[in-house]
Amino acid sequence: MAIEESDSKHVLSELENEEDLIAAAKDIVRALGSNRNLTSDAKKILADLGTRLASMTEPSEKQEGDEGDGKQEEEEEGVRAIEHRLNIIEEKITRWEADRSWIWDSGPDETSEYLAAADEARLLIEKLESSDLKREDHEYKYLLRAHSVLQTAMARLEEEFMNLLIQYKQPFEPEYVSFRSTEDDSVDEGFIVPSVDDSTEESLPRESVVSRVSEEHIIDLVHPHVIPELRSIAQQMFDSKYDRECSHAYTVARRDSLEECLAILEMERLSIEDVLKMQWGALNSKIKRWVWAVKVFFRVYLASEKWLGDQIFGEGEPVSVSCFVDASKASIFQLLNFGEAMSIGPHQPEKLFRILDMYEALAELIPEIDALYPHEVGSSVRIEYHEVLSRLGDCARLTFLEFENAIATNASTNPFVGGGIHPLTRYVMNYLNTLADYGETLDLLLKNKEEDDAILLSPDMSPDTEENSKLPGSPSPVSAMALHFRSVASILQCKLDEKSKLYKDAGLQHLFLMNNIHYMAQKVKGSELRLIYGDEWIRKHNWKFQQHAMNYERASWSSILSLLKDDGVQVPGSHSISKNPLKENLQRFYLAFEDVYKSQTAWSIPDVQLREDLRISISLKVIHAYRTFVGRHSYHISDKHIKHNADDLENYLLDFFEGSPKSLQNPHRR
Repeated sequence: MAIEESDSKHVLSELENEEDLIAAAKDIVRALGSNRNLTSDAKKILADLGTRLASMTEPSEKQEGDEGDGKQEEEEEGVRAIEHRLNIIEEKITRWEADRSWIWDSGPDETSEYLAAADEARLLIEKLESSDLKREDHEYKYLLRAHSVLQTAMARLEEEFMNLLIQYKQPFEPEYVSFRSTEDDSVDEGFIVPSVDDSTEESLPRESVVSRVSEEHIIDLVHPHVIPELRSIAQQMFDSKYDRECSHAYTVARRDSLEECLAILEMERLSIEDVLKMQWGALNSKIKRWVWAVKVFFRVYLASEKWLGDQIFGEGEPVSVSCFVDASKASIFQLLNFGEAMSIGPHQPEKLFRILDMYEALAELIPEIDALYPHEVGSSVRIEYHEVLSRLGDCARLTFLEFENAIATNASTNPFVGGGIHPLTRYVMNYLNTLADYGETLDLLLKNKEEDDAILLSPDMSPDTEENSKLPGSPSPVSAMALHFRSVASILQCKLDEKSKLYKDAGLQHLFLMNNIHYMAQKVKGSELRLIYGDEWIRKHNWKFQQHAMNYERASWSSILSLLKDDGVQVPGSHSISKNPLKENLQRFYLAFEDVYKSQTAWSIPDVQLREDLRISISLKVIHAYRTFVGRHSYHISDKHIKHNADDLENYLLDFFEGSPKSLQNPHRR
């Protein structure tokens, strides 16, 4: 009995030593396998050795097999198979951790093998997790190892994914990044900003010149040949429940690319304070570029960005939508921030055209915004976009009302030299003419204003209320913009009436009003303003300037022409008198004509046709009266009393209204 017990202990000791040997061999193989400096052949030999060791049956198992425990043997065989499978996967994954070259630069075989290994790790984890393992189970340590291997693979795939997005990013197309400055665009007659002394001058654009992207144009932001590769990586990461990491990598890469796009479009990041401090000249240029860049960015780059995400993640998939929103949000808010800064700045009239350009650009892009951000995840972008649009609209409306107020409060202490077209008249009519190009937009903005604030008038304004309520002969209601434009014209006329009273000469008062009302009527007649004001308004103002022309003639020439009448003049006859009243009247006529000549050659009628018409009208009256007077009394007036003949007077009248004072006593007057 003692001998048998001694033999048994010896056998058990040998079995334990064999188990220790197998376990030690497995540890050595595992340790060597983790060496990153091994060649591929060496790693393969170690993997095969590990497989053989795993298949060896320990002596204890043979003894237990004698007891017929086939179930345990089967379980242990499964564990060995799992370990063998995990070793192979781990080897394929970890060998790239030593080699830091890009897997996707190594060819399709390497990339396919890596993706397959990562997928094997995922499947192994799913199989182990389905077994409902406990921490004390032998397989549990393999589950932890599998998770570690998968995590290593996913981290590498995230890096490869981002590298592909960056490495194969397509350059921006030149046709979409060229911008022609319109700083030197021609301006129709000088615009003058209303001010207290009428001395401030500011050039305003004749019209808005904006480069347009005629239609949505999709471009490849990433080279097409890597799209399938990106899709494969994304699919693997999503299948492995690493979707957040994949989405993050994509968002970071594309967000940087879109910000780079804005930099290429020269959209620098400016704070609201930066914009408010900027001088108008520089700000004007930035607004024009902004209007152009917004259209290019939304219609080309954002549309292409959306398409890129749909190719990789699937069209309309939630992850595609969320990635697009997250990648583009910062760039959009950067653009909108500039719009917001403009909306809260001072409501200076010279800024209105650029504000309207910005408003129209955003309003025009509403279909694109709604199409690109239709889901709840993009609601923050849509809300901010519409809020900025609304604020720009309010700013445009308030700026227009400030324009009206600037006219109403414009004051002058000195008369405008020469009685020509006042700078305020030119400014207002050219301003309105330019605004007519924004008719539909401006009408919409003004229509949304409360009725009691629709027309802003100063207490001293009293425009024709009938004129501001309807267009004569028009059956349809008048637009809000038409009412405002007619109100502006009425305000302007009131200010012109005030300015005319600064002249001491009644004739110059009427000449001034004739010039300015004629200018207003011609501006309306020869532009889109005609559709706003109507032909009846034009006829009414044509009649007004003609009335002022007649009043000018009466004020300037009635007293002079009265000297050429026979009423009260005693013709020399048989009864001699000490003085010749005909001669005296003629001499007084010459003196009066010379005084008028000296003053009215300095007066100005800028319109050539109007100037010619008034000269003809004066000539017909004056020359006819002079010829008649001299002819009737030729027997009583000798040639020595004739200082100027009719032809001379007619030529002298050609010097009138040129804005250059002359004198008949000056032999070099002509």
